[in-house]
Amino acid sequence: MDSASAIEYELVPTMDFDELYGDKNKHQALPWEDPMGMTVTSGAVTLKKDTQNLIGISIGGGAPLCPCLYVVQVFDNTPAAKEGQLAAGDEIVGVNGQSVKGRTKVEVARLIQSVKQSDCVLMQNEVTINFNKLHADPKQGKTLDIVLKKVKHKVVENMNSNTADALGLSRAILCNDGLLKKLEEMEKTAEMYNGLIAHTKKLLKAVFELSQSHKNFGEVFAAIGVREPQPAASEAFTVFGEAHRSMEKFAIRMLKTLKPMISDLNTFLHKAVPDTRLTIKKYLDAKFEYLSYCLKVKELDDEEYSYAALQEPLYRVETGNYEYRLVLRCRQDARTRFAKMRSDVLVKMELLDQKHVQDIVFQLQKFVSAMSKYHTDCDEVMAGAVVFPIEVDLTRGTFTYDTSGQFNDDQDEEEEEEDEGGRCGEEGGSNSVSVTGDLLISTD
Repeated sequence: MDSASAIEYELVPTMDFDELYGDKNKHQALPWEDPMGMTVTSGAVTLKKDTQNLIGISIGGGAPLCPCLYVVQVFDNTPAAKEGQLAAGDEIVGVNGQSVKGRTKVEVARLIQSVKQSDCVLMQNEVTINFNKLHADPKQGKTLDIVLKKVKHKVVENMNSNTADALGLSRAILCNDGLLKKLEEMEKTAEMYNGLIAHTKKLLKAVFELSQSHKNFGEVFAAIGVREPQPAASEAFTVFGEAHRSMEKFAIRMLKTLKPMISDLNTFLHKAVPDTRLTIKKYLDAKFEYLSYCLKVKELDDEEYSYAALQEPLYRVETGNYEYRLVLRCRQDARTRFAKMRSDVLVKMELLDQKHVQDIVFQLQKFVSAMSKYHTDCDEVMAGAVVFPIEVDLTRGTFTYDTSGQFNDDQDEEEEEEDEGGRCGEEGGSNSVSVTGDLLISTD
């Protein structure tokens, strides 16, 4: 008896489900939930519904499979998005103070829509959502699977659709992506600038070479004019030479005017365009990350549907589906970054297009004006240098040339033939020829 009395009995703890699902404990997590190390904080937000009697969220989870009701997506330009407190992955625990634990998502959606202006004049078609804010670390959601999906999207992006289908690779693309068209236009503009710069360089090089020819002409005619004894001819040659020297000066002036044009075009081509390409690269990185999370969400949805079809329990769903909610939050953050980068790229490309239109008009006007002035000045200076015909006094011996120092090939050939004939006559009378020295060459 003593040993029996020493034993202390404890009551088996009982779980009151009505108390767990009551309004008082609506913010408390259920005992079987697995938050995966993430924390939640309770809160409430009052939203004014739009004209369609909606607050702009989609709801997931709920009975009978999941103990939690959570926000799947917050739509753009809706009361929930403008207010900013609700985010994807947050748990909805009550509507207007009434607990929604243990209910289906359809029931909660109807409960939100049932709150109308007629219920209370002061509410003005407003609804209060009680929620548990999920504090998720985005790094925890960026798993190796997401990184590999991101790499796959980068590879498939530049691949032909038929090739991707043959390899069994899915192509996640954005419909009506107008940025691709703007990107193609920018590449064509850069190609046009590159060709314009190359053509302008060749043209300016040809003008410079022509100016050097004018300079040489001017120096030659000026030298002739200095040495010409007749005054009229000397003045004519000098005027003609100065005209060519002036054309060389006009060309150099035009080159100095057009050289900054090439620098400005190079600045646009090698500074503005690469900077925009870098921004586009960051945009594509955000885009591929967002598409990777979208694909991950679809895979998790397919997994839930397959288990539900087989009526098999799924651990992550039964314990609050925190893994899925983490991916939803990461997808929303990636979508926010993607939308911001897309907006930045569109603004930058719009500014680049405006700069291109203004800059190309200014540079071409500058180019045409410089070329027109160059040709006009050359035409005017040559019109004032009409000095032909030129009368020059020449002496009688001007075209008399001294032939004493000339080399006559015909006379040398005749002399060589005569020498060879004499040698042949001498060789006919003798059988041997003696050479100075000890060497004797026999002809036998």
